[in-house]
Amino acid sequence: MKTNSLTITYLSKVSFASLNGGDKEVDNIVTIKKVTMDNGDQLPYLSSQAVRRALRDKLEELGWPVSPVAKASEDKGAAKTQLDPVQYIDDDLFGFMDAAKGKEAEKGKATVRTSPVRVESLLALSKFQEDLDFGTNYMAKKVEGGQPNIFETEIHSGIYRGTILIELDRVGAGEGFEKAGKLSADERTKRVQGLLDAFQTMWSSGRQSRFLSDISPKFMAAACMSSKNPVFLEALKVDRSGQVDVPALQTVLSDYETFINSSVLATQEGVFGKADGVMSLKDGFATMKQWVKEYYAAN
Repeated sequence: MKTNSLTITYLSKVSFASLNGGDKEVDNIVTIKKVTMDNGDQLPYLSSQAVRRALRDKLEELGWPVSPVAKASEDKGAAKTQLDPVQYIDDDLFGFMDAAKGKEAEKGKATVRTSPVRVESLLALSKFQEDLDFGTNYMAKKVEGGQPNIFETEIHSGIYRGTILIELDRVGAGEGFEKAGKLSADERTKRVQGLLDAFQTMWSSGRQSRFLSDISPKFMAAACMSSKNPVFLEALKVDRSGQVDVPALQTVLSDYETFINSSVLATQEGVFGKADGVMSLKDGFATMKQWVKEYYAAN
């Protein structure tokens, strides 16, 4: 069957992090985002919005012009980008929505583009252990009669798992391209390969001043699919020794072989061991870029 998507499930490892702030402060404690499992364990996570922002920021850092943010079309509405996926890679890859009414709608201008890049939150595989970082802001002492401001921040150490699914057939085409037509095969290739570069070197700008951490992939399971499905999403796990359960991934490849046209398992040996059938991250990304080139050359 014909390829239409690229799915990547990956692992990142952080030794000391406070990746994503929660919505509350309790007793002067800065919380992190967590989800509660059926067994009561709380797993920290970096939200999908934060992952998308990290990718967009990295694309800009790598030299891609990104869509300038403008005032909302409606009062009290959300800020919007230029809504121009032809010119801007982030409007193309991450989509947009503008709730404009009246004249804008009458012009027939596309106001919605569903993102062809689907992103799962980066979820920790180990529970939150109630660890706290103690901090003191001594700047308050410069104020007459001031006292140091004491605070604590929730922190976590562990392996995090995330997934990205790229709808290859929708990049550079579809919503927002009605007038210009779909982009050239060369431009579509460059955009997806650019996204892979951003993904390989991804980092989150949030909280990096005090909690410098690396969220880029250190292990990944990827496949070119003829059916859009994040097949590795729940199957990528680590054992008690912290190594990847490669046999579990091989069962996925077997179970979905009808829909998988090409696949790769890749690792950074400095973080995870290199089992049989697993290549280096460098070779893994090179392989995926070749898939992308071949896909658009044929489409």
